[in-house]
Amino acid sequence: MAEPVIDADPRPAEAAAGPPSLLSLQARVAEVYRDRCTAAFGAYLDAMQGASRAWMESARPTTPVQAAGDALTYWIDFTQRSLLFWDTLRQRGNGWLAHEAAGKPPLLAFRYEVVADARRFDRPANYALARIVPPPGTPVDEEKRPYLIIDPRAGHGPGIGGFKPDSEVGMALRAGHPVYVAIFFPEPVPGQTLADVAQAEAAFVRLVRERHPTRGKPVIVGNCQGGWAAMLVGALDPETVGPIVVNGAPMSYWAGNDAENPMRYAGGMLGGTWTALLASDLGGGVFDGAHLVDNFESLNPANTWFGKSYTLFSKIDTEPPRYLEFERWWGGYFLMNREEIRWIVDNLFVGNRLAAGNAEWAEGQAFDLRAIRSPIILFASLGDNITPPQQAFNWIADLYPTTADLKANGQVIVGLMHESIGHLGIFVSAGVARREHSQIVDLLEYIEHLPPGLYGMTVEEERVDGRVRYDAALRELRVEDLQRLQKYARKDEVPFAAVSRVSDLNAAAYETFVHPVLSAWLPREIGAWSRALHPLRVRHWALSDLNPALARLGPVADLVRGHRVHRDEAGALAATERMAAAGITAGWDLYRQMRDAAVENLFYTVYGTMSVLAPAGEAQAPGQAAGAPPAPSDAMGRISEGGFTEAAVRAGLLISRLGRGARRLSAFKRIRDAVGRDVGLLDMPADAAAELIRRQSAIVDQAPERALAALPDLVRTAEERRRLLDILDRLAGRLDLAPEQRAMIQRFHDLLAPAPEAVPATGPAPRRRRAG
Repeated sequence: MAEPVIDADPRPAEAAAGPPSLLSLQARVAEVYRDRCTAAFGAYLDAMQGASRAWMESARPTTPVQAAGDALTYWIDFTQRSLLFWDTLRQRGNGWLAHEAAGKPPLLAFRYEVVADARRFDRPANYALARIVPPPGTPVDEEKRPYLIIDPRAGHGPGIGGFKPDSEVGMALRAGHPVYVAIFFPEPVPGQTLADVAQAEAAFVRLVRERHPTRGKPVIVGNCQGGWAAMLVGALDPETVGPIVVNGAPMSYWAGNDAENPMRYAGGMLGGTWTALLASDLGGGVFDGAHLVDNFESLNPANTWFGKSYTLFSKIDTEPPRYLEFERWWGGYFLMNREEIRWIVDNLFVGNRLAAGNAEWAEGQAFDLRAIRSPIILFASLGDNITPPQQAFNWIADLYPTTADLKANGQVIVGLMHESIGHLGIFVSAGVARREHSQIVDLLEYIEHLPPGLYGMTVEEERVDGRVRYDAALRELRVEDLQRLQKYARKDEVPFAAVSRVSDLNAAAYETFVHPVLSAWLPREIGAWSRALHPLRVRHWALSDLNPALARLGPVADLVRGHRVHRDEAGALAATERMAAAGITAGWDLYRQMRDAAVENLFYTVYGTMSVLAPAGEAQAPGQAAGAPPAPSDAMGRISEGGFTEAAVRAGLLISRLGRGARRLSAFKRIRDAVGRDVGLLDMPADAAAELIRRQSAIVDQAPERALAALPDLVRTAEERRRLLDILDRLAGRLDLAPEQRAMIQRFHDLLAPAPEAVPATGPAPRRRRAG
């Protein structure tokens, strides 16, 4: 179930009155560590008691004959499952070898055709633009706004956005939109940088725009690391990019909460950037994406080392197809250039410079996220321990400390929060695609007509005639409400500035004393050998037909499948197996919790002490905006400018601000069906319509009574006034309005209805001006 941003964590923010002393900091760190250890052992005991209780409840009296029969069928089933389990791993290895031999193409569930290859650009990069070929029976309207999906280049290959028919690609296609994906190749072009990649993706957006010169600019969908990549493109070329959808993307890397987000401490515990540089040098000048995947897997050792395999083993008759499909993507490791991973670690993972406006793509030229003019949708999950909601949302407060700043910049941001789905589930879950992503696609048809502000989005469902129907609801929030996501009002982010300083020192020492030696003495060929022998790759090729011990397992497994003997799931031995599995999982979870608590304790002991003893004098504090504030709006000086469309929009905003409930997507649809063409917005270029709404919203926000009083200056003839009042009356008949809103419509009648056929004017009518 989705929740609005401010409801994500109901705990009050815990803010310190001032800078902590060293003793108080150490005491607080020790207290948190003690509580975490206590909670970890408590969770372990609860899990073990639950497993024992489940075993006791499943126990039943048996005769010796029944016990012997149970034992016989269980051990036959166990042996057969073991054979099928190892055969599935053999198939995984064979699939991995075949995928490697094919050049690791994108794992999309749709046919595609390459439109442009960035390896041939003036500034080459290992990217290509691919157009999705609609499946038979899925009509696509070429006049509709196109979609461009950017998948993460974070160790794995492309395809996660279209991994299944029910996916981001699938939802956009079903809505009739042309869909493109930015795919990438396993090895980078020698010398390419992140700036080259961003420029290539910006060129893709321009090419998509040229192929579909529709009213709306292309929608950019970025997944995980592709999310910040989409934001970089929006900052580089704001005039070409349409609405941006950012799914599970870490934008504020220092953010998080203790006991919840262990990955944010990795940069500090490794000493910063130098380890990525060392890995690149040992790889012959390229960084192996398998290292990143290894980091992901270490987050949940219970799943990595037991849970995933046990699920396959326990469901061996049904699980292999899903397992093999996912492992094919999860086991495809892609490479980056040394300078690419350095830019990412320096500017994002460790430096957190993107929101501060200090992430440069060229000398003296930094990405400015406030240059983005398009609406932005942020989708995160409370169950995501790789990109927690704080990392997905806190950059908003870094750029716009107040709601007034956000509105002054004319920005529309919609936040959508899932309660429990994990990181990968945001992209690959069919249920999430049918519910959240389908509603995002629908909302994008209307998002450019929202007035500037921050909105929390929820997805509600109801059953109609036995079918599930979804509806999105938007509630306007304040930027200040984002503090509800924090435990300590972001005071816990202060030590990360010390991490950045230490990283810079370590990197400088490494580049001076170590890199010249390694680059001179290590041959590039050693990189290929080190990658082939990486443990994540070894477990694939070693468990394949290359292994003589497994090469002949296939026929045996086929024989077993034809003569399966299934155990009694209610039997004592099956119950004992489940209890043992629960105990092993609980043990791994205890290890993870104790490990994470120790790492967190050490991190704050070291870097928290540094922050107290040597605070960063010029470092930007979390939550402060970078650069100059937005220029004040000149909207009030144009309060009497415009014509019928401006009047209709202003009237709608005046009514909307009095509403008590949420703005529903179903209501947007009814409004468009009823009066969309009459208002005139749909006949305008999208940019001009959005600018008109921004200007009228600023007027209504700053002076609603003056905005109301100036309406007669915008609709100067009796015909125009009758048209406007007719539109408002039609909406009143179709929408569930609050009494205050109906009273406002009556005020419009009082103000405009008594107009003569031609309203006299002392001068020429104000000229209607269109933005754009």
